[in-house]
Amino acid sequence: MGTDDRNWFVPTRVTARVELETVQPPLLQEGEPPPFSVIAGSETSPYLITCDHAGRELPRELGTLGLSRAELDGHIAWDIGAGGVARRLATELDAFLIMQPYSRLVIDCNRPLDVPSSIARHSEYTVVPGNQRVSVPDAEMRARSIFHPYHQRIRCELERRATQGQPTIFIAMHSFTPTFMSVARPWHIGVLYNRDSRLGRILLELLGREAALVVGDNEPYAASDQTDYGIVQYGERRGNPHVELEIRQDLIAGDAGQTAWAELLARLFREASTRFPS
Repeated sequence: MGTDDRNWFVPTRVTARVELETVQPPLLQEGEPPPFSVIAGSETSPYLITCDHAGRELPRELGTLGLSRAELDGHIAWDIGAGGVARRLATELDAFLIMQPYSRLVIDCNRPLDVPSSIARHSEYTVVPGNQRVSVPDAEMRARSIFHPYHQRIRCELERRATQGQPTIFIAMHSFTPTFMSVARPWHIGVLYNRDSRLGRILLELLGREAALVVGDNEPYAASDQTDYGIVQYGERRGNPHVELEIRQDLIAGDAGQTAWAELLARLFREASTRFPS
């Protein structure tokens, strides 16, 4: 899974009340995966890829959150296939990749911390028993253990690039289910953006040339400040060209689909990147 950056427990700004909670043990125990993994790629590549929902790990402290193994294998816990596409795309583009291995059910790294969906109490038809009564201190412990170090690692890479005058094209990789609430989704891929549609519009144009594809324009989700974190913080607020991609999971559940999509996207990103100043 590439090279893990083990300097992952980075101090973050927290409230005075949290700083006083010294008796509370850290959520992640010895031997558990760190909250991100890194594939460094080339130092001169403009591409920075993230995958917020690459894995379905649960800290031992949280048990199974009251869910069955089948439920934890499904989309409610992670973005099936997204990590595989992200790794292959990073290889194709020689990009810098940062992936988050813990389940979105622990804490959603693509949500602001102050929205209810940061720690989901239910997903589609499934109630998450272990998330029904999460106290404020427990929520902040999840954030300190997973959300903050993951995003601090992304910020560190962006700051390195800024210091060196290296441009960034930010790509957030996700996947979506073929059906939601029993309604079929026709799209093969969705291109998501919020206020800044520069890269999104170029990719929509390029994907539209692929005759076999049904492409969603802010479908099956529409990006917003409440439902998306990465493209808002690292794209819009820093002025970096950016896009969030959603690929339908049945198309990327296996190696062949992941490879095919990575190769297609790499070709389109190379073309799209020529439209931005270096």
